[in-house]
Amino acid sequence: MQLLDRMFAVEMAFLTAETEDPGALAVAFHPDVVVHEPQSLPYAGDWRGFAGIGALFRRMREVWSDVGVERMEAIRSGDTVFMTCTLNLTARGSGEAISQPFAEVLRFRDDLLIDGLPFYHDTGALAALLARGR
Repeated sequence: MQLLDRMFAVEMAFLTAETEDPGALAVAFHPDVVVHEPQSLPYAGDWRGFAGIGALFRRMREVWSDVGVERMEAIRSGDTVFMTCTLNLTARGSGEAISQPFAEVLRFRDDLLIDGLPFYHDTGALAALLARGR
């Protein structure tokens, strides 16, 4: 859980910061990190390296005014962590909130995230929520 606590703390700090410190990403993310976001979300694609992760977080900050994680549970097998939680999101455009189950397969190298594969419960509901705020 320490790996996840550190990773989410860095992510949340970046998402809420008024001024970004890209160097802060190195505390939890490997220089060769890749995060694979689903094609149905407005931040779709593979985000690589510190520049990519920073750009992903900036894009998420444009879309969501609040991001929260509750009831996180995880199991670690070697360098892989299987994580599940409830994800709470508030759309910046409409102010509407949504909560849904979320899971992620995370691979670490030297205790730094190198590969993240998120699974949102209902990307259609997220897209519909975001469309209402346009």
